[in-house]
Amino acid sequence: MSKGVTPRSQDYARWYTDVVQKAELADYGPVKGTMVIRPYGYAIWEALQAAFNRRFKATGHQNAYFPLLIPKSYFSREAAHVKGFAKEVAVVTHYRLINDPDGDGLIVDPEARLEEELIIRPTSETVVWSMYKQWINSYRDLPIKINQWANIVRWEMRTRLFLRTSEFLWQEGHTAHATAAEADEETRQMIEVYREVVEEEMALPVIVGRKTDSERFPGAVETWSIEAMMGDRRALQSGTSHNLGQNFAKAFDVTFRTEDNREELVWAPSWGVSTRLIGAMVMAHGDDKGLRLPPRLAPIQVVVVPIFKDDTRSAVLSAAGKLVTDIAHQGVRVELDDRDNVSPGFKFNHWEMKGVPVRIELGPKDIAEGKAVLVRRDGDGKEDRALQGVAAGLPALLDDIQRSLFRQAEEFRAEHTHVPENWEAFKALMAAGGFARCGWDGDPQTEAAIKADTKATIRCIPLDEDPTGLTCIRTGKPARHEVIFARAY
Repeated sequence: MSKGVTPRSQDYARWYTDVVQKAELADYGPVKGTMVIRPYGYAIWEALQAAFNRRFKATGHQNAYFPLLIPKSYFSREAAHVKGFAKEVAVVTHYRLINDPDGDGLIVDPEARLEEELIIRPTSETVVWSMYKQWINSYRDLPIKINQWANIVRWEMRTRLFLRTSEFLWQEGHTAHATAAEADEETRQMIEVYREVVEEEMALPVIVGRKTDSERFPGAVETWSIEAMMGDRRALQSGTSHNLGQNFAKAFDVTFRTEDNREELVWAPSWGVSTRLIGAMVMAHGDDKGLRLPPRLAPIQVVVVPIFKDDTRSAVLSAAGKLVTDIAHQGVRVELDDRDNVSPGFKFNHWEMKGVPVRIELGPKDIAEGKAVLVRRDGDGKEDRALQGVAAGLPALLDDIQRSLFRQAEEFRAEHTHVPENWEAFKALMAAGGFARCGWDGDPQTEAAIKADTKATIRCIPLDEDPTGLTCIRTGKPARHEVIFARAY
């Protein structure tokens, strides 16, 4: 275990914060609830952006950018949307500071109050649809498929790096369609894109399903989500896709002329993921040594650590440099740690903390024997490999590590997913942590009572639900849905 990291079994929340900070992913900002994403953490975000962008563009979407500031009157047009975000919005009321006549500091100029207060975006539906009102006139203008990468402000009271901060980064897609069927297809297509990226790039298995009425996005008629299990057996909502119906088209009077010259309201989906995905990777894959990064997203996939003394320094660094060049030619992201002011043990701990998938140790004895020592971050074993072919074998090894991390996460989820036989077993499961797959009678009051008693929520109604023969875990009535219950972040 790396020095200064709280063991997961002792205090999971403290362990998580320790790893995020000591692995140099992020740190706390000067304003309470904000975070600074450090270069190593931002490199992971850039890799995720690239993975999403490839898929967005392959499905016909384009990137654009909309303003951070939204007129308060815009935000008030869609009632359900306002209700969902009202407690979290930050409001700009003035536009100038002046010198304090009674002191040395600055104060808000009372004469510089805005005629209309501005909302710092908690999400962009309102400003997007105000623009779509200008851009859409005819069926020929549809569909519009726009995504933006942006920052968001939601004034959270309880914050945790990456998982929940007052300001965070995300992508939000906003599309406009001529028919309900097209909007539904888009909503489902994008949740599948999210599943693909999270499973294939992050090596994190997820459950795809629909949200209940009480859990869906404010202003949506249907919300789909992907739900992942974290290392403490809690759920993390890792991406959502919403069918907004015609609610925002009605609020902003966005209509189009059909091919047969009728006037119709536009249909709207929206979808988004955020930097909380980085937190998900930490919690799902990390251990007491620090991060364990999936190779596809790791900023550094292989680190070469030369081990030398003064009299062997030149020869070892020469061999290590050649190895690094050979590895780079394989398309592998590689780093040479040739620092001579810290010990090899320090370097090992450093790169384990940062989750680098493969470490290669190379000393004078190894060179003499024509070998190198490989250490995989997804396990504890070391193995000797012939120095001659080690570089060529790394792409296949990294693919194996990617599959290994997914398999470990999948097995962990399976081990902690249960079908409780009765209400007492359900309560015990929720107290211990894990997923409960069980029946629900479809009554929102039952859902609320379960949450009040156990702090567990319905994470989703899974795609493969089969309520046939099931009864509600709380009421014993015939189940309307088979659902996933869990306590969640």
